[in-house]
Amino acid sequence: MPKRYLANNESLIKKALYLRLMAEDIAEGMKSGNFRSLYRGQGIEFAGVRDYMRGDDIRTIDWNVTARMGRPYIKIFEEERELQIFLITDSSLSMQLETNSGRRTKYASAAETAALVTIAAELNACPVGAVFFDGAIHFSCEPSLGKEQTMQILNHLDRLPSNPRPGSVLPNAISAAAKVLRKRSLVFVLSDFRSGGWEKPLISLAQKNDVIAVSIHDASDEELPSLGTVVFKDVESGLKMSLPSSSPAFKKEWLSYNEMNQNRWQDFCIKHGIMPVVLDTKTEPVQVLNQIFARKARMR
Repeated sequence: MPKRYLANNESLIKKALYLRLMAEDIAEGMKSGNFRSLYRGQGIEFAGVRDYMRGDDIRTIDWNVTARMGRPYIKIFEEERELQIFLITDSSLSMQLETNSGRRTKYASAAETAALVTIAAELNACPVGAVFFDGAIHFSCEPSLGKEQTMQILNHLDRLPSNPRPGSVLPNAISAAAKVLRKRSLVFVLSDFRSGGWEKPLISLAQKNDVIAVSIHDASDEELPSLGTVVFKDVESGLKMSLPSSSPAFKKEWLSYNEMNQNRWQDFCIKHGIMPVVLDTKTEPVQVLNQIFARKARMR
């Protein structure tokens, strides 16, 4: 049987009314003229046919319809104006790790963020799709409209496989998203980015889509308890190592290493036209999402 995404937190389905109220603000941000204008004119799509009129470009004649109807018809095209959204959400073991801080897990933050975006997309009649993964991809759906799609995504966010696979297939999930997105989309990547190999797929995804990379952060990533020499285990790889957790010099080096990784990730995103966003587990996702859409609107 699948399990709830966090035993000591209300499920997303039970929080649906609260999430819908919070998502209304986000939906307004999506609706803003400056933000929506970013997605206009990205291409053209087929809109139908009409009778040929003198002066029309003969290159637009629809020969199949013309042959069937016995008189010339031309194809009509219009600008693509529909905002399409896609969610890539990490539920690997490092995201599910519970700490003694009393905060939500990183996955709980990611799941609530994804839920808010999904509901906001429904409120704006925007197609939304998703891929969720741990050590394997366990759910994916192409962008689609409607409440049924919203509930499908929320239900999968709310529940995790009872036997999560170790490791992370973030690179595979990004590549899978790139394959199903046939038009330029707004893509959220929600992860702690602790695995490797995601850089090239993310660059490729960002070349044809508008990507927002949300790095989920928890203070326990940098804080080491002073417990002497302690054996730590990496939940992703299973690697064990003994660390001198009480050493001031080691604590300083540990903090410096994590800061360097965070800065490297941020620089990478900026270099490749990806918006980097850090979401701390103590911060309400709705606040960060409102800031994201406000920033996007100013980037016009």
